[in-house]
Amino acid sequence: MKLAHDDLEALARGYALLGSGGGGATTMLELMVGGSDVWPIDVAAVSSLDPATPCLGVAFVGSTMLLGERMPGAEPFAALLAAVERWLGHPVPVVCSLEGGGMNGLAPLTLAASHTVVDADCTGRAVPGLDQMSLFVDRVPGLVFACDTGAGGVALVEAARAIDAERVVRSAIIQAGGVGCAVLAGFTVGDLREHAIEGHLARALDLGRAFLSSAGAPLAELAGVLGGEVLAEGRIASVTTSAIDAHVNAVEIAGAAGAVHRVITRSETLAVLTDGRLVASAPTIIVIIDAVSREILEVTDLGLARNVAVLGLPAPEWWNARPERRARVVPSAYGLEDLDAA
Repeated sequence: MKLAHDDLEALARGYALLGSGGGGATTMLELMVGGSDVWPIDVAAVSSLDPATPCLGVAFVGSTMLLGERMPGAEPFAALLAAVERWLGHPVPVVCSLEGGGMNGLAPLTLAASHTVVDADCTGRAVPGLDQMSLFVDRVPGLVFACDTGAGGVALVEAARAIDAERVVRSAIIQAGGVGCAVLAGFTVGDLREHAIEGHLARALDLGRAFLSSAGAPLAELAGVLGGEVLAEGRIASVTTSAIDAHVNAVEIAGAAGAVHRVITRSETLAVLTDGRLVASAPTIIVIIDAVSREILEVTDLGLARNVAVLGLPAPEWWNARPERRARVVPSAYGLEDLDAA
């Protein structure tokens, strides 16, 4: 696939949709990538590359909102790339995406001048935990994480348990000020065939093109061209924070004919209920848009009296292929019981 500069807006909108209300706004990455001189960008299919080729994934970790105050440099991953290559003892010429939702979907394109970009992703949606990356979920051995620690420092973690990598990297990012870069390496293109979501960039591009072409259409038509359905529509009547988990909110939407919709969010949108009945939950990708402007909203944009529409898009089949995979992204994995779809 050859990605043209004119495709960037559609690709960004597609990744915003796949963020399911999380993953961070794409604006900063659009500016970084859009201003580079690497266009057009060749994006390789996994099947077109030698399976033995070393690969890595890149992402921004922590509070993406802080990136508006602490702008990354022109080569935000350079020090981390050097660290993992020193550790592994060889160059790593291929890059994939680690989180194919929100801003991180565009992160591999920042390396397009020096690396081959391969169309594979390790989540297929926005997720909060590094241990939810597909390579960790499937227990691929030998994975190495490098991340910022602040003041130019780099931490490198090789952990047999996924949760150890999540906790150590998360602690390092907090040490760095709450946001930083991360690189995952120690795997090959061949690993992506079984343990990642192939063709995810192409899906994001198709979704973004469909969204841009039909954003002004009736909601049912818009949902249809995206391959999804309308789950709810109405005005936000209240936003209530959970007494058990301060990161969890219940967004109540007053719908038509007296219907009461409740959207459960954490750093992403995780479930939708109508009149107390569960109608959708993760791994289904739940998208909230402004019903008037058709802006794709993050969970932090959900304020009182806003007219919104809630759409459901199919989850990547990778998550539903095995029960142990699905168990890592359903609401109960976030401590939200009784919200998992049957």
